[in-house]
Amino acid sequence: MGKRLIDNVNSDYFEAANSMRPKWRKQKVVVYVESYDDIFFWRDVLSEFETESLGFEVVLPSRTSLARGKKTAMMNRLGEGLGTSMIACVDADYDYLLQGKTPASRNMLENQFVAHTFAYAIESYQCYAPSLHEVCVMVTLNDHRIFDFEQYLATYSQIVYDLFIWAIWINREGLGQQFTMSSFCNISKVMNLNTYKPETAFEELRRSVNRKVAWLQKSFPEAKGKLQPLKEELAALGVNPDNTYMYIQGHHIMDNVVLVAMNPICQSLRRAREKEIKQLATQQQQMDNELASYQHSQAEVVQMLRRNTNYKSSPQYGMLKAKLQTIIDRITQTNA
Repeated sequence: MGKRLIDNVNSDYFEAANSMRPKWRKQKVVVYVESYDDIFFWRDVLSEFETESLGFEVVLPSRTSLARGKKTAMMNRLGEGLGTSMIACVDADYDYLLQGKTPASRNMLENQFVAHTFAYAIESYQCYAPSLHEVCVMVTLNDHRIFDFEQYLATYSQIVYDLFIWAIWINREGLGQQFTMSSFCNISKVMNLNTYKPETAFEELRRSVNRKVAWLQKSFPEAKGKLQPLKEELAALGVNPDNTYMYIQGHHIMDNVVLVAMNPICQSLRRAREKEIKQLATQQQQMDNELASYQHSQAEVVQMLRRNTNYKSSPQYGMLKAKLQTIIDRITQTNA
């Protein structure tokens, strides 16, 4: 009797354990991404496409080495398994805007089983202007709006727009050594920002941009008459003077434009909340406990920015989803 009871218990245990093991659906698609940071982003995106008959496993680009990056993700068994049970999801970088003018751009755009971000990178989505106030709330637990991030990034974009057009034209013409994207980023930093008076920093930025544009106009007279058609072509791809920041190197925008404003804004919001606690406390012990509780509940700015997912209303995200849907439809038809 005791043995049968033990056997039943063991049977129930193993049945319960087996029920907790992940069950892959009828079809699993392996998704190669560039690095660790990309796994969370693409898992979040692809979860919207999972069904009872289709699932995804997001993995690093190599199972046999520590090789990382876009090229590794796209080269992984390219032409063999990619498309039937494997796809690549990568940052668009500037390859999207170069529109096949370089081998890397052609490789990304022409492969029917490669999805890309359309915006420069995942950091571009994390820095999506309409979502940044929510990031400040996550960091500081203070919902008071003291800074207009949408106007800030729109103004920034308007200032650097013409220089950005020049940078794309030069790279499309194969003249990248004359004006590198690194040089563009060095010029387009926001320096000495006072969040209460951002126009001062913007005037400094505008002067630097205008000086470089004047130099480019003098150095490349053959560009005359070609930049306006390029602007129109890029507009059809989604680039306009108000959203240029979404197409500039993501780490640059995060580190040298967004965090330059977000760090002091979050500091101000924290100080305001702490001041409120001190004013409302009726005794020292109550104040100390409340301050400790508030400080314990706060988060790091960069950490919350990298976990930001409030970009799904952006036009670029809509384009990304449409591209993924096309790829998934193709996979489904191929394996039907």
